[in-house]
Amino acid sequence: MSAPVPSTPTALSTPASRLRNGQLRAMVARVLADAPAGSTLTPRAIARTLNRSSGAVGNACRTLAARGDAEVVPGSPLAYRASSTTSSVAATAIITGTPPPRKRRTKPIATAPTPAAPAPPPSTAAVTGPVMRPNGMAYHPRRLSGMPDVTALRKLREAGVAALLYGPPGTGKTSVVEAAFPDLVTVQGDGDTTVADLVGEYTQTGDGRYVFVHGPLVRAMREGRTLFIDDATLIPPTVLAVVYPAMDGRRQIVIKANGGEAVDAAPGFYVVAGHNPGVHGAVLTDALSSRFSAQIHVSTDYDLATQLKIDKRAVTIARNLATRQSNGEIGWAPQLRELLAFQKIASVLGVDAAAGNLVGTAPEEDRDTVATVVRQVFGAPVTPLALGPRI
Repeated sequence: MSAPVPSTPTALSTPASRLRNGQLRAMVARVLADAPAGSTLTPRAIARTLNRSSGAVGNACRTLAARGDAEVVPGSPLAYRASSTTSSVAATAIITGTPPPRKRRTKPIATAPTPAAPAPPPSTAAVTGPVMRPNGMAYHPRRLSGMPDVTALRKLREAGVAALLYGPPGTGKTSVVEAAFPDLVTVQGDGDTTVADLVGEYTQTGDGRYVFVHGPLVRAMREGRTLFIDDATLIPPTVLAVVYPAMDGRRQIVIKANGGEAVDAAPGFYVVAGHNPGVHGAVLTDALSSRFSAQIHVSTDYDLATQLKIDKRAVTIARNLATRQSNGEIGWAPQLRELLAFQKIASVLGVDAAAGNLVGTAPEEDRDTVATVVRQVFGAPVTPLALGPRI
């Protein structure tokens, strides 16, 4: 049963102008951190406290849980509780600073909070079975250089060797990173990512004050955590360059927007990135490539798909198309993500619908080839899912 909602500072509960990136997550984290130890709160209860929409708060809760900064409590209704790192996220909701310069050219005074104690990195001992991810799903390690991939990544972190995981979308790059690093801080990259999304920016609160909300890069550096830059090659190179000083021997960045505040990386700080070579707009620059000494290809483990009891016909189709892809005949093949989706759709709408969806998922230029392979395996023509006549 959910605990009574704790009182919340006025600066958090008063509606303000449009919130900046990460601010609502910090506000939600503050509510969770202030709740009595062990108590749980639903997104609706948190939304009432913050006077925000339940949908936005629910999204913030899911993001916090995915990053390990909150815990999902099984049951109905869905509820959350604080984790060991929730308070550090919550701290960004109350960090105060001088308002940013307006017409005058004076710079704000940098105010750095006391850094949280670095969290101990995960053990580099070889794992012997499935590893739980923050979302509660089990990750089944794969072999990398003679050891479980989770162990190999942890050893690279211990040695200070930044790793870049590359491969088609849906092959499990995010899954292995989440399994390897329970202290993960994630940045989802895209073409609109800005420097402020990484280091933070000033935000005006409902009572007219200005606060500098530090971003995920700063939080990972101060707390000695792993920073995962997903789809790093979609981020403009000039933006991504802000991370580079933290990765080399300097292990420091300077936040110009906050009066030249210097942030040093605590022991344990580590950067790992994901790259989807086939995605439009993804560019692996020389500058980015040179920062990641370990570059690891990630492909779908079709044997694992079989072990997960995915329909053997779907796995056969995926293997066939993967072979054609490697031969240059087509540009797409189903990965583990599509196979898991096949199984879910089959359980709800039936196998024929799942097969049709597999055809419809394929890029238009490869759809005829995919349809041919699906027809050969299922023994009957299959068409993409589509609405029919009115009932």
